[in-house]
Amino acid sequence: MNINSILRSVVTVRSSIPEDAFTAATLGTQREGSGVVIREDGLVLTIGYLITEAEDVWVTGDDGLLVPAHALAYDQETGFGLVQALGQLGLPALDFGDAAEAKLGDPVVLADGIGRAIEANIVAKQEFAGYWEYLLDEAIFIAPAHPSWGGAALIGQDGKLLGIGSLRLQMSWNGESADINMVVPINLLPPILDDLLTRGQVTKPPRPWLGVFSAESNGDVVVMSVAEGGPAAQAGLHQGDVISDIRDEEVDGLADFYRKLWTSGPAGVEIPMRVVRAGRETWLRVKSADRRSFLKKPQLQ
Repeated sequence: MNINSILRSVVTVRSSIPEDAFTAATLGTQREGSGVVIREDGLVLTIGYLITEAEDVWVTGDDGLLVPAHALAYDQETGFGLVQALGQLGLPALDFGDAAEAKLGDPVVLADGIGRAIEANIVAKQEFAGYWEYLLDEAIFIAPAHPSWGGAALIGQDGKLLGIGSLRLQMSWNGESADINMVVPINLLPPILDDLLTRGQVTKPPRPWLGVFSAESNGDVVVMSVAEGGPAAQAGLHQGDVISDIRDEEVDGLADFYRKLWTSGPAGVEIPMRVVRAGRETWLRVKSADRRSFLKKPQLQ
C-alpha cells in the first residue's frame, strides 16, 4: 500500500455555523476535521456533525489551497455527510473497500487531512448505541486511537476506504483501559448515495426523534439531558429519569430503546413512555418530531 498517494485523497474540512443554530451549543460554531475525496469532481465524504447547519464550508488538500465547498447532505441514520467542492481540487478519488469482509485483528490505517496516519488494528466489530439517538448495527472499532478522528479515512491493507472516523472512546479489557476510535463502515453509503446526491436526504419517512440524550447503566436507560425546545423537553422529561417502558413494552438497554422508538411510526407519532423518577413511576406522552425540522438548511451556492 502506497500510503503517500492515498493521503492525497484525504482533505481537511472546516465549517462555520451560525450562533443561533440548534447544534451550536453542543457542537460549536467552528468545526474542523477531515474528509475523503470519493469522486474526481470534488465530492467529499465526511462525518456529518462537522457540517450540520453549516453556512460556510472549506476544503483543503495536500497543496494547502483553500477551496470553498457546499454542505450537500447529512444522513442522520448513518452519520455520513457529503461536501461538494465548488472549486477544482484536482485530487484522486479513493476506491471503496468492503467493510463486511474486514476481520478482527486486521491491520488498518486511520488518516486525517493534514497527513497524520496512525497504524492500527481492528479490535471489535459490534453494535454501537450513541447517546444522541443514534444506532449502528455493526460499527468498526480500532486501536490505538487517532488524535484527529472526525472524518478521518479508515484504510485497509488493499489501500481502499473501509469507513469514516466518528468518535474517540475507551475500551476496557483484562482490567486495563485503552483509547479506541469508532468508525462508520463504508458499506452503509452505497445504498443511500444516489438519494443523498439528488435529494440531500434518504427517500423514506424520517424517524421519530425525541431530543433526549441518554446513557445505559446496568441495562437501564437514564436521561442525561434533553434538547432545549425538543419533544422530550416539552413533554416534561427530566435529567435523571429512567425510561422503563415504551407502549407497554419494557426497555432493555439503549439500543432496544431506539429500536422500539423507531418502530413506533414515522416522525410525529406520539410515544407513550413510562419513566421512573426519584423512585416513583409516571407516564409521559411525547409527541415525536423530525430532527431535521430543528436544523438550519444549507444555503444554496
